[in-house]
Amino acid sequence: MKIGVLALQGAFREHLSALQDCGAEAFPVRKTVQLEGLQGLVIPGGESTAIGQLMVQYGFDRALPALAADGVPVYGTCAGLILLAREVIGEAALRPDGSSGQYRLGLMDIVAHRNAYGRQRESFEAELDIPVLGATPFRGVFIRAPYVVSGGPGVEVLARHEDRIVMARQGQYLVTAFHPELTGDRRIHEYFLRLAADRADKGLAKRGSSRL
Repeated sequence: MKIGVLALQGAFREHLSALQDCGAEAFPVRKTVQLEGLQGLVIPGGESTAIGQLMVQYGFDRALPALAADGVPVYGTCAGLILLAREVIGEAALRPDGSSGQYRLGLMDIVAHRNAYGRQRESFEAELDIPVLGATPFRGVFIRAPYVVSGGPGVEVLARHEDRIVMARQGQYLVTAFHPELTGDRRIHEYFLRLAADRADKGLAKRGSSRL
């Protein structure tokens, strides 16, 4: 599996290590040309405002929607969740065209609450029940975390913390409010790789049928 991690700012190195632990061919993406041939992309946690500004500066505001339009799975953690959201509430409310000072992709039909759990000093860890990963709880690391307020009809809630949505999926898009890359548990990265593999298999089947 050829998986890219957007490496403009944030915890991209930890995602690279996690994906490599799972057997993927993972590498940092700093230029739009590096998106070619990807089977999946991770948008890491970090400063969502800074990542959004850099995305516009380096042309990812055009390149990433085009990548998604091809059906490539995208996984956003923390800041990545905010950047994928259709709507954001909370401080420094954002607009898709960047007119408020930050760009966001708006690819996933979710409303995100920015910095919902407070500042850095309010960071915490919690055991999460995530049925798609099996019966063993997942240790979630929450750092200035957002959460998903609501989602459209195509959004599947995968995990909650104190009744707040902290993991969700909509087709090819996956988001977590927490940081699985900061733990030794690779189950979420493995889950994302399965999404990417399924999409790749369907793509090959489609190309094969078109030759008949």
